[in-house]
Parts: sequence; C-alpha cells; structure tokens
Amino acid sequence: MKKFKKLVALGISLCMAVGMLAGCGASGSGDANGNGGETQNSDSGLSFAFCTNTLNNTFQSSIDAKLSELCEENGISYTCLDPDYDLNKQLSQLSDVANSGYDAVFIIPVDSAGITSGLAEIHDAGIPIFNVDTAVIDDDIENFVTMFVGTNAYMAGELVGEQMAKDYPDGADIAILDFPSNESCVDRVNGFMAGLGDNADKFNIVAQQDGEAALDASMGLAEDIIIANPDIDAFFCINDPSALGAAAAVKAANRTGEIGVYSIDASPDGKQALLDGEFSAVAAQVPLQIAEYSFNEAMNYLNGDTEIKEKKVYLDSHLVLEDEAKETIDSWQ
Repeated sequence: MKKFKKLVALGISLCMAVGMLAGCGASGSGDANGNGGETQNSDSGLSFAFCTNTLNNTFQSSIDAKLSELCEENGISYTCLDPDYDLNKQLSQLSDVANSGYDAVFIIPVDSAGITSGLAEIHDAGIPIFNVDTAVIDDDIENFVTMFVGTNAYMAGELVGEQMAKDYPDGADIAILDFPSNESCVDRVNGFMAGLGDNADKFNIVAQQDGEAALDASMGLAEDIIIANPDIDAFFCINDPSALGAAAAVKAANRTGEIGVYSIDASPDGKQALLDGEFSAVAAQVPLQIAEYSFNEAMNYLNGDTEIKEKKVYLDSHLVLEDEAKETIDSWQ
C-alpha cells in the first residue's frame, strides 16, 4: 500500500511539473536566481516587471506568460522576477525594481503583510504598482498600490460551499485543507463557510489544517485525516494542488467517488480531475483575465488616465462544469 501511495504521488507530481514547465516556457523569467531577464526588446520605450511569489505553479506562470505575450504585442520590454516564496528574496527584488526605472510593476506578494518596505521603495521611485491575485494589507493598498486586481476569492469559496450543501442536503463530516498565511485563501474558506448557508450547522468539520497549498503536504494530511475519520464524506481544499493531494489520498484509500473533493482553481490539472471523477466540484480562478485587466489598466494609467475609479477590482468566479472543462482542458481562463 505504501508503495502504491508513493507511485500515485509521483505520477501526479510529474503531471503537475509538466504543466508548470509548459506555463513557464512562454515567458523569459530571469536567470536561475530569479534575477530577471527581458523577453523582448522595447519598441515603445516602456518596460514592465512582474514580481511574482513563485513560478512553481501554473496559476502564476500563466499570468507571467500572458503578461509577456501582451508586452510583446505592444513592444514593451518585460521582466519576471521569481523569489520562489522567499520573502527576503522578494524584498531584494522589489528594491532592484525600484532602482531599475521600470514604467509599471505587477506584484503578487510572498507575504501580504511583509512587503511594505519594498512597496514603499517602488512607490517613492514613482513607479505605478499593480497588485494582482493576492492583495497586500489594506494600509499598503491605500498608501502605495495603484490598483489591486484579483479573482473574487470569497465568491469562489461561496460557490463551492453552495455546491457541497446541494450535494449533501443532510450534512456531512468534512475536512478543510486551508492556507492561512495567504489572504486570498482565507477569503476562500470564509466564502465556503458562508456558502453552506442554512445547512452550515449540519456540517461537522472533523479537521482543518494547513495544506500549504501544495500536493505533497496535502496528501499526507489527507491520508492521516481519512485514517482518523473513516466516516469522512468530503474535503474542501483552497486550490487545485492541495485538492489533487487530497484526491490522491482518497484514491490510495480506494474511496474515489465515496469521499468528495471540492476545489478552487480550475487549472488544466483540476479540470482533468473533474472529468475523471476525482473532483466533485471546482470553482474558477481567472489568471488570464487578471493579467489582461491589469495590463490594460497599466497602459491606461501610463497614457494619462490616472484617475482610479476602483482601487480594488475583483473579477467574478464561476463553477466549471464538464462541458467547459472539456473545451478548455489545456488552459486556464
């Protein structure tokens, strides 16, 4: 059984790795140390930087690829900086951006509350900041950020909660694999709980643990939760890697179709899991829409439209059904 579990985890990890590499391949993302590399020459005289929290996830790499594509189409020099979840490295990269004369910067924080000094440096350098996907703290948005653009994480969680309430009208024993250090993931959990609605008191949360938004960590936790709670009915996971880990644990326990797995992302791997019956439901994040919206706002800003009507923009989520999953299996939305 242990050998089988390891094979399942290895197989899923390899599939995820292939997807990640495919997402990163469309864009130059700097050198091996994440110190940046321009993907094309600038015909417009403009240069943009994307300071992500990691590229080791197809969500962030798809934003990178879309921003790179849009910059190339518009003759804009583009650099992506990847700290791989290292806060100190991201702070160093933000300082480099502040001193490099970029015309706009797009930022996903490693730590929402931990990059104040880096944001201040960029703001003091007169560079507009477009905070994407995961919001920094409200004070930093107010003082330093030009605009925040992300998926409505609360709405995504709410949609999944509503679906689970429909699937289990009499309630259920459930586990939550969260990621409490990430504000967007906290919003997803809060939305999920709200989505259970009037049936919330029928759902018994047997465990709520930090799955680190990662497949391997979540798989191990899910295995332990299933052993400790053999009557468990479903998992709610804050993203697809975490849900894929839970699904692998369910499969290893020979309980696929018996224990539901509910997720948020609708990555290519998540859509495949939905079609394969390993996910019960998945709500969409919209990284390509985030990249396009924030890029257009940056261009408007640099073209003189500096009046920001909405400081925070949340793009709608939706449940991805089988037809959409089949049609968009190889891409995000």
